[in-house]
Amino acid sequence: MKASEYDFVAARRRIEAKAKSAGEKLTSLEDTAARVKDGDTIAVGGCLFSRTPMALVREVLRARRRGLTLARNLTCHEGELMMVAGAAERIVTAWMSIGLPWGVSKILREYVEGGKVALEEWSHLALGLRFKAGAMGVPFLPALTMLGSDLVGVGGMKTIEDPYTGATLAAVPALFPDVALLHVHRADRFGNCQIDGYPHMDADIARAATTVLVTAEEIIPEEEIRRHPDRTVIPGFVVDAIVHVPFGSFPHECYALYEADYEHFGEYTSAIDAKGSGAVREYLDRYVHGPASWMDYLDLFGGERLARQQRAARDLVS
Repeated sequence: MKASEYDFVAARRRIEAKAKSAGEKLTSLEDTAARVKDGDTIAVGGCLFSRTPMALVREVLRARRRGLTLARNLTCHEGELMMVAGAAERIVTAWMSIGLPWGVSKILREYVEGGKVALEEWSHLALGLRFKAGAMGVPFLPALTMLGSDLVGVGGMKTIEDPYTGATLAAVPALFPDVALLHVHRADRFGNCQIDGYPHMDADIARAATTVLVTAEEIIPEEEIRRHPDRTVIPGFVVDAIVHVPFGSFPHECYALYEADYEHFGEYTSAIDAKGSGAVREYLDRYVHGPASWMDYLDLFGGERLARQQRAARDLVS
């Protein structure tokens, strides 16, 4: 663990000093990615291939950032892209894969066993509690997770004595990311964000992070936000920048809007089976550094493929 990630006094001061503007926060992907600096700890919202902020991840990769820590509950192929691109030097996660059919990431194994990237593994619950503690502004949360496992020493987690029962508890440290990258279903121009379906850890990540960068499938009038205030999962006062990016998670899914492209994942993992990390470098050339804009990136998939994934998502929720 880096000290800055669990120093709750410094983190609270940073967040309290943050400008909580009620002004318009709409901007471009390029401007948003420019707010990520070398060496930052980045927390990525969503989970596995669900609502991953791929447009933001892609733009950070295009900016060729270095020395990043990537923190995410279940990490998908965005983690592989960041490792092979040389952007991430440390991964903080509970698991990395595209999904059960593909098994644990072969790229993660290659880069960790080769000493190119550090892996800090936490249980899924522990990582969620780390973000929760960060959102609450406290140094740690007591829990039972990971006790008795070898994971306790991996991230440097400590234990404490329950003052009431004398039992040993895990003291799960807060995680205060420098930057949060999130993708939501809709937002207004002031950054008030709504998420359909399971919100994962996004609300806590947004409150724990110093800088919060968001892409949205749709920008709606603020009057509509006020009409349904209960749907606002992330309030605008914690958001620093918002970008309108339809299909902003693709080829990952966005609940009820488009399904994940498993055929694309199959092609990607087959290439890794044949070429190892060389296949990921080819993928970066084709899908990250090649297309000049997000629309150019989507054009590589084609309109019919995108429409097919939209139909699949509608079928799942109808």
